[in-house]
Amino acid sequence: MIFGPETTTKREMEYRSERLSLKAASTDDLEALRAYLLRNRAFLEEWEPLREDSYYSEEALRRMLETDIAEAARGSALRLHLRPRDGDRIIGTIGLSNIVRGAFQSCFLGYKLDEGEINKGYMTEALGKVIEVAFSDFGLHRIEANVMPKNARSIRILEKLGFEKEGMSPKYLRIAGKWEDHYHYVRRNAALE
Repeated sequence: MIFGPETTTKREMEYRSERLSLKAASTDDLEALRAYLLRNRAFLEEWEPLREDSYYSEEALRRMLETDIAEAARGSALRLHLRPRDGDRIIGTIGLSNIVRGAFQSCFLGYKLDEGEINKGYMTEALGKVIEVAFSDFGLHRIEANVMPKNARSIRILEKLGFEKEGMSPKYLRIAGKWEDHYHYVRRNAALE
């Protein structure tokens, strides 16, 4: 794994934007992550797979964090927790998943933000930093994002950050118990073309 300029070890991997700290998943985040997920459970239901109550248990979240840490160590994924630079509360997450090397040099992007923090520019700011990390530090060529057509806020963010819509994937993911169509967006690293 390649680390950014403010990173010294895997445990301390952290990136900073103007207002945010983007820190790699750690088991130290268990309680803050659980509080974030429970606080936003109803808000996120419309955009995520159905979640059983057990998803929010300490045991399940510890396993999730351990998986995130292991995938980061292998270089196959990176999960970042967003916090205001002056606070400890998690207000969102961004994930680069399915990082594929070789001739492809690509990954999938996923993100979510605390309901109380939307429309403040935080996700645009954080994703701008993550794009920089993916292209400069990780040397990726493509970042792919899939978004439901009704998610206008997310579409605006992607387009603002230079993602281009490549098409539609019918019945792509099962979200809130229903197979949903998704637009497929891509941002390419022009420096590698």
